[in-house]
Amino acid sequence: MSSTAVKICGLQSVEVLKSMIHLPIDYIGFVFAKSKRQVSGAQAAELIPILQEWIVGTAPASVGVFVNPTLPELSQILAEAPLDIIQLHGTETPDFCREVKQAFGVKIFKALSVKDDGSIHHERPLAGYEGVIDGLLLDTYDPLYGGGSGKTFAWERAEPYKAWASQHQIEFLAAGGLHPGNVEELISCLSPDGVDVSSGVETDGVKDITKVTAFVERVKGK
Repeated sequence: MSSTAVKICGLQSVEVLKSMIHLPIDYIGFVFAKSKRQVSGAQAAELIPILQEWIVGTAPASVGVFVNPTLPELSQILAEAPLDIIQLHGTETPDFCREVKQAFGVKIFKALSVKDDGSIHHERPLAGYEGVIDGLLLDTYDPLYGGGSGKTFAWERAEPYKAWASQHQIEFLAAGGLHPGNVEELISCLSPDGVDVSSGVETDGVKDITKVTAFVERVKGK
């Protein structure tokens, strides 16, 4: 990738999403898992067409965030909201990821959650995901939602995962407690293919366009 990709996650409002169309954003995430930012298929169906109104660069890819979904649940959501990417943020096995990819023909991002002790929640050998996933994301573990904790993890823990992703020519993204004040440090430390932010660009639980703009500027340059 020529520059670090930006993923803004947890969009719920048409108005807020439209306020971002002048910014170079690569991915927009919609959370279907249990969360303060959860949306329904019908809500996402209203939001996804806005991505075609983007002014800067190409239209962002739509990413649906799920935690341990079933195939029928995914089928129901995708029937309403045509997502580009499914991000599996739970303890999904490589076999399940393969089933999803084959059933729906979408790209798969697999998220792994780093616990306080530096271990990965329900870690499995990465070799199982080879040829199955299109992106690998590291986030901070949250016992309630799996991710989206708003806390950073030990960034040095990401090196072997980044190396594996690079070796297999898939994207490596970092999340967890990022905000305009620390994202440049993370990029300097890790040089990820992409960064993923949600609560770090919010004010009182709502996406703040000033913070979103500052975050994008820190990543992309003004």
